[in-house]
Amino acid sequence: MPAPPPVEPARERLIAAMTDALRRRGLHGIGLTELLRAAQAPKGVLYHHFPGGKTELAVAAIDQVVERMTAGLDKLLAGTPDPLLALRRWIAGATARLQETGFEAGCPLATVALESGPEDRALREALARAFGRVRERIAQALVGAGLPAERAQGLAALIVAAYEGGLLQSRVAHSAEPIQRATDTLLALLSADPSCAPFQEPSP
Repeated sequence: MPAPPPVEPARERLIAAMTDALRRRGLHGIGLTELLRAAQAPKGVLYHHFPGGKTELAVAAIDQVVERMTAGLDKLLAGTPDPLLALRRWIAGATARLQETGFEAGCPLATVALESGPEDRALREALARAFGRVRERIAQALVGAGLPAERAQGLAALIVAAYEGGLLQSRVAHSAEPIQRATDTLLALLSADPSCAPFQEPSP
């Protein structure tokens, strides 16, 4: 008989449970007992790995989410010469994942950002790092395609805003139309912008 699949370590189960909670319900939408049940981990294990409790676990989940986001983006950018086409595919992948969950599990970065308050300093710092890393990855790709650094940074900020805002609107509407419309319009504008002349988006 084949060996059973290895059991995921408790730390990874905790991060996975928190990530899923952040995607679906936000940090304050799930209680600690429910979170521990989903991770199949006792409270002592949580505080062993994350002495700061639920907040520290949420920061670890955010850090892991952005690692996956940037890794996926890097892979697309490496395999797609035109950065606009790579970005279209990146956004399409996020849209597909949202659809697969019945529009229930969106991007956890925006979900947590909307519910965080001034007292959530650690969370806000983690979110700022996360958004900053994604913007920087996109800006680097645009600079590599020939855009000036300042212009690339501004466009990267606009693209991330459209990505996060589009996902939020699609989740609320239970439809992919808002993010698809935003993506089509934004990338068409960029393709037509003379300052983006170093690249032109091919047909998807």
